[in-house]
Amino acid sequence: MTWFKVFDRVSLQEFARIDTLFVASVISILALGMVMVSSASISISESLHGHPYFFMVRQAFYLVLGLISGFLLLSLPTSQLQKWGILMMGLSLILLILVLVPGIGKSVNGSRRWINLVVFNLQASEVAKVCMVVYVSGYLVRRADRVREGWVGFVLPLCLCSVFLLFLLFEPDFGASVVLLGTVMVLLFLGGAPLYQFLLLMIAAVAMLGVVAISESYRLKRLMNFIDPWADPFNEGYQLSQALIAYGRGEWFGLGLGNSVQKLSYLPEAHTDFVFSIWVEETGMFGGLLLIVLFALMVGRAFKIGHNAMALSRPFAAYTCFGFSILILAQVIINIGVNTGFLPTKGLTLPLISYGGSSLIITLASLFVIARVDVENRRAESDYDSTGSAEVKVKENDK
Repeated sequence: MTWFKVFDRVSLQEFARIDTLFVASVISILALGMVMVSSASISISESLHGHPYFFMVRQAFYLVLGLISGFLLLSLPTSQLQKWGILMMGLSLILLILVLVPGIGKSVNGSRRWINLVVFNLQASEVAKVCMVVYVSGYLVRRADRVREGWVGFVLPLCLCSVFLLFLLFEPDFGASVVLLGTVMVLLFLGGAPLYQFLLLMIAAVAMLGVVAISESYRLKRLMNFIDPWADPFNEGYQLSQALIAYGRGEWFGLGLGNSVQKLSYLPEAHTDFVFSIWVEETGMFGGLLLIVLFALMVGRAFKIGHNAMALSRPFAAYTCFGFSILILAQVIINIGVNTGFLPTKGLTLPLISYGGSSLIITLASLFVIARVDVENRRAESDYDSTGSAEVKVKENDK
């Protein structure tokens, strides 16, 4: 079998029939993301590179790479993805190890999370999250009875997940650890794990993450600053207090696109982790709610596609949709929660909105896999309808 034979091309007619609301929400969020990266990065782009649209151009380049990789994945059958689950998990684990190797891993702001690929910096945790979803989705299909009937089948994927978490905490990347563990737990619950096992594990996970959160002084400081950022607004609480100022300035209808003041070197990471604050400052509370509605629509339609796959007896495709949807939803909730002061500061980007090559490319890849599931669902429904019609005709002829 040659490499190209694993692909199964999607026709233009099939592409046009992909869930309209899902596609429209993705395109809308991508468009808003390009606008906000362009606006929020002007000041820092000018000061660092002498060009106001440096980060916008790079984000457009990442978008093209993401679309190219996404269209390749659109032609990849989910059955093939299921076969590669264990391999993908192994490769992502290797990346998590390599990122910690001096000379290979790139350190930014004290965290070693990236591998320099020349074209862009690959964030190993982004790859690990989607690969873990693919592996666990396949595991839930292969070991469905063990997951539902005993502790061994339930704990085994969590043991593997704990290895990933260990390397993520070495980077350190506490935010990605929370998202990864939460996604795996929800997938196991959806896979039929007994409720009492899920609740016991959730209590243990919360306790473990709590210990990890207070084990390092900088994490403890973040927790205290989250409780009261105004206690030290010019030092430890500076970032959150500036984000809250952005919300206050935006009021209901915003200052207008491009008119943010906080992005002018007042709010750190304005084009990455805190881009939502700039968006609300420029578009107001209504603009923030609009973006949240678009994310809710996108994730809701992705869940619907997964539900359709499960109804058509395609459990791997269904779990994959659920897993990718949970990943995106968790990152949206955490990022917006951090921006608004409801959660402690974590280095998680807002999917499809924040500047960053790894996040944009990997998120687009997962969304195209969901689109592939929708294509296969429609094919399965068409085959079922044609088979059903044929059976009806046979019965009529027999009469």
